[in-house]
Formats: sequence, structure tokens, C-alpha cells
Amino acid sequence: MKSGHSSRMPEESSPRRTPQNIPYRDLPHLVNADGQYLFCRYWKPATMPRGLVFVAHGAGEHCCRYDDLAQMLTGNSFFVFAHDHVGHGQSEGDRMVVSDFHVFVRDALQHIDLMRKDHPGLPVFLLGHSMGGAISILTACERPNDFSGMVLISPLVVASPDVATPIKVFAAKVLNLLLPNLSLGSIDPNVVSRNKKEVESYTSDPLVHHGGMKVSFVIQLLNAIAKIERCLPKLTLPILVLHGIPDKLCDIKGSYLLMDTASSQDKTLKVYDEAYHALHKELPEVTTSVFKEIQTWIGQKLSAAEEACRS
Repeated sequence: MKSGHSSRMPEESSPRRTPQNIPYRDLPHLVNADGQYLFCRYWKPATMPRGLVFVAHGAGEHCCRYDDLAQMLTGNSFFVFAHDHVGHGQSEGDRMVVSDFHVFVRDALQHIDLMRKDHPGLPVFLLGHSMGGAISILTACERPNDFSGMVLISPLVVASPDVATPIKVFAAKVLNLLLPNLSLGSIDPNVVSRNKKEVESYTSDPLVHHGGMKVSFVIQLLNAIAKIERCLPKLTLPILVLHGIPDKLCDIKGSYLLMDTASSQDKTLKVYDEAYHALHKELPEVTTSVFKEIQTWIGQKLSAAEEACRS
């Protein structure tokens, strides 16, 4: 007698769970083209949404760290949405591992397309921090006419000079062939912000990856940087860049390069003389200024986009 086969799908008998062991069916999520489950977060305005903002978080962190920024934007009638990138936060995938940097861009476009379908005709903006800045730039390059503006907080555009010396880049490429999982050391929390409370919050956040960055991940970041350099001249959308001069994680030279080479007519760089990397998590005077700059700028671009639709 043949043994009976259960007709139930494996997902039903054992639901897909986050790395933190929460069933995805209990959380907002999307399934990407590789079948990986990504945790999603949505901030809906109290009034009818006038625009959409996709938030791309940085390396090793997660989208819930953008709650303050998102709340501010919902107050301006924006519907804000985000997800944890593959290998980050509450999404599936080995921690801080990605087969190709383009996966991040592809997943961002998938999420944006889903939201655009639900809210046809609304202007769409990109907001990215650090590696999320790189994702935003490449997303905008892939769809040059789709976005009404892009906000970049300390974006990753060039490699830090001390990290990417020719000999280190060569060594990383060799290591990637031999030991792709070798850890190259973790992010120092003290260079993220001068605000001690924010550093503590970052250090104690269980959804932040506190382990080392693997060689294979660094190679993908270097690949992204090479792509960005080629695509900057293709950017024509309005851009607001905010960057701190002493930023040790993403060199401000990248923001100067972006300002010089992006074809956008409407581009603004706001420089903070003493602020570190996470400007939205900095000392109160910096973060208040950053929020105000973003709020004013994105409000103006929204009005311009609405005006363009009417004419």
C-alpha cells in the first residue's frame, strides 16, 4: 500500500517565519522574485495621500529606524513605505549577504510598482540613507522619468579612501574568490552619530546586524559604486543631498561628485560641518535642521509635481 501524501503546502503546515521566528502571515510583507519574504512597513497619513515616499535603509540596519522621519512626512500627507532589504532586519536571507547588489534595486522597484498600482497618479519620491542612498540612485537611474524627487542622507557614492586603496580592493577581490564569507570587521557605532542616546539605541537594537561585514558583501558595495559612477550623468530628477563633513562611513566626496556630475537642473547639497553619518539620528540641532530641510524641500517638489499634473 502506497503511503499517503499530504496535499497541504509546506508553508501551511509550517508557516514562513522571520529570522526572529515571527510568522510572516502576522506581518506586512512581500515576496520578491527569488521567493524571499521581505518585512514591509507602512506609514499612512490621516488625510488623503498626496504623494508616496519609498525609504531605503542603510547596511546592517532596518526600516523601523525611520519611524520619526516617516511620521514627519505623513504629517505632510505623504504615504511612506519601506521594507527590510534581503539579509536585513525581519527579512529573509543570510545576514548582510546579497548575491548581487541589483537585488536591492529590483526589490525596491517591485515594492514601488505595487504601491503605485494602489495609488495611481500620485507623485513618487525616493529617500535613502547610506547604502540606501546607493539603492535610491540606482533605482532612479533605472527609471529616469518615474520619480518626482530624491532625498539622500549621507549617501554611499564613492568608497572611503582608507577602505578602498588599490591594494585593499585587489586583496578583497582575491579573498572573494577564496574566502567570500570572511568577516572584515563591523561598523563602529561611535561613528554613526555624536548623539550618545542614538549610539546606545543602535548598539542595543536586536534588529541591527552587529557582526562583521563579509568580503562578498563589500565586493557588492564596490560593484554598486562602480555602477553609480556610470549612472550619475543620467540623473535628471530633483535631488536634495544632506551630508556631514567628518562622515567616516560614507565619504562626503561622493556627494560633491554627485552634485558635479548629475544632469539634474534642480540639485541641492546641504553640508553639516561637524555632524557624523546618521544625520537623522544626530544631536538635536542637526536632526531638527535635517527634518526641516527635508520637509520644506519635499513639500515644494510635491506642489511642483501636482502643478505639472494639472497643466
